Amino acid sequence: MNWKQALQDFEHYLKLERGLSTNSIKNYILDVEKLTLFLASYKLKAPPLTISKETIQQFIYEVAKVVNPRSQARIISGLKSFFNYLVFEDYRDDNPMDLIESPKIGRKLPDTLSEEEINNLISAIDLSKPEGERNRAIIETLYGCGLRVTELVDLKISDLYFDEDFIKVTGKGNKQRFVPISDINKKYITIYKKEIRTHLDIKKGFEDTLFLNRRGRQLTRAMIFTIVKQLAEKIGLHKNISPHTFRHSFATHLLENGADLRAIQQMLGHESITTTEIYMHVDRSHLAEVMHKFHPRN
Repeated sequence: MNWKQALQDFEHYLKLERGLSTNSIKNYILDVEKLTLFLASYKLKAPPLTISKETIQQFIYEVAKVVNPRSQARIISGLKSFFNYLVFEDYRDDNPMDLIESPKIGRKLPDTLSEEEINNLISAIDLSKPEGERNRAIIETLYGCGLRVTELVDLKISDLYFDEDFIKVTGKGNKQRFVPISDINKKYITIYKKEIRTHLDIKKGFEDTLFLNRRGRQLTRAMIFTIVKQLAEKIGLHKNISPHTFRHSFATHLLENGADLRAIQQMLGHESITTTEIYMHVDRSHLAEVMHKFHPRN
């Protein structure tokens, strides 16, 4: 088995057996391809079924020279999954990654926006242009529902249950969840649908896609990043923000205002409560306030 065949089989496994999203699969494949590029550049003949721990350690050593510990840990994790798959399928008897440790990395707290900063970003949207109403609905949905950017661009009109005040979101691994939606969020989506979207020349296959570009096709993730970056520059915001920043702000503001951590976990679609607990570290003043208010010794 050569690397090309092994990667194809691994990709099918991730898609069919594990049900991972397209983006997750792409990242796993890229991790392994970095190793194959290293082998090619040094003209090393090391097939996937016989490559040694020493060769992989040499690769990790080279990677450590050019990437940060977090990226290094990501690559190591991807390679471990790949070789675990080969062992699982009885292609190999051992995993050469077993004794290779990931670098120690601290838990990075998410960047967030204040309510004032979010309002300023929304106020900076040029509503005189047709895409303005769409962009306002996009920002309101990112912040109002805490969506990942992929979940936003994949949102369908048939996913909107406005009478029940919910939207249906398809998250990682095609797992679906219902997220509450506010009246103001519904208002701006409805305005966009009625005043802008209905006048687009919607291309075949995108009739049910909610947010479209001017050519009547689904927006890309990169386009959402561009919209957010341009708004930040327009108001002179000196924070490095992305669409994901609105998701972090959604969770942080809910927690600050007394929301239950389990409820936030469900709305974000986190499989583990441990992932959601990172928001407990964002605002320590809020935690102190909770202690003083509810602990019997206070």
